[in-house]
Amino acid sequence: MREFAFELRLCAHLEASGVPSVGDAGIVARQLGMSVHAAGGRIVDAVCVLEGPEFDARTDLTSETIPPAVLDADVPVGEYERVTRVFDGPPERARTLAERGADTGFLDLDRRGGQTVVRQHARYPDWVGGLVGVENKPDLGRPGDLEAQLRHDASLADLDYAVLATESHVTRAHLNRFPDEIGVWRVDFDSNEPIDVVREPEPLDSAGSGLEVLDSEPGKTNVRPVAAAEKARQRRRVAERAYGKGWRTYDLPDCARIARGEEGDAAALPFCAYKDRLVDPASECGADCPGYEPADAPDADLDAERERNTPWNADAGGRRRQSGLDQF
Repeated sequence: MREFAFELRLCAHLEASGVPSVGDAGIVARQLGMSVHAAGGRIVDAVCVLEGPEFDARTDLTSETIPPAVLDADVPVGEYERVTRVFDGPPERARTLAERGADTGFLDLDRRGGQTVVRQHARYPDWVGGLVGVENKPDLGRPGDLEAQLRHDASLADLDYAVLATESHVTRAHLNRFPDEIGVWRVDFDSNEPIDVVREPEPLDSAGSGLEVLDSEPGKTNVRPVAAAEKARQRRRVAERAYGKGWRTYDLPDCARIARGEEGDAAALPFCAYKDRLVDPASECGADCPGYEPADAPDADLDAERERNTPWNADAGGRRRQSGLDQF
């Protein structure tokens, strides 16, 4: 199975059935950056955000990602403060960040004494119970940078658990090449129990410091220490991005050959009758495909499907605009 299709089906399964030996998935998202210092340096295929003690408060807060700069700022709860005192940088940047926070529904804006003021209308909740990262490699015969990616996850440890998921037969030689902390799943979507746990993941030291692998070459690996506080901020950013993004980040193409599934975890996955498999609409569909037949895209509300299958609330604060916001 191609990696994109494997990734979609695994995300759907984790959302419905939870993470083996760990717990309910809570929120599942695809393609999230875990690096702290190397922007875009490590993209994890799937991340499950486990439910923390105040998960319900997060689902009521906003349906969208709260911008990291908004969460990093010391915005008071309940009491208004001038945006220029809350956000660092020039006044225009401060107002822009405040407006972005208000657009999500997390902040309230007002005008008082000729100044723009801001507050949190609710305290940011303790909603994350843990992060589980899954690297998808259906074919271990084409590993790419797999070993380096898994070493990065184990060394940085801004995930609580890291797992490799594959369709290949996993040998002892494979296991010996991967860090001991990394769990391994063999996946067969035609089985009644699609995930066979070959090796349980061990808890990573997500609360402590870590080492981020920046780059490597023969005989040399460049790393950078990451403090516990830096990891905590990155974990919050990843969880927020996962909450706002989810894993249904594709559009069904405008082709008569595309049909959504009828049941189970394939309810709105892009299945192509011409290719007889799931396809990546962004790279495989369109006029260049010999099987392309122009038609309206299948009727599928991916937000509604996400809401039916997860605790995510599509109508929480991020879907409405604050009263009077348009005057800023």
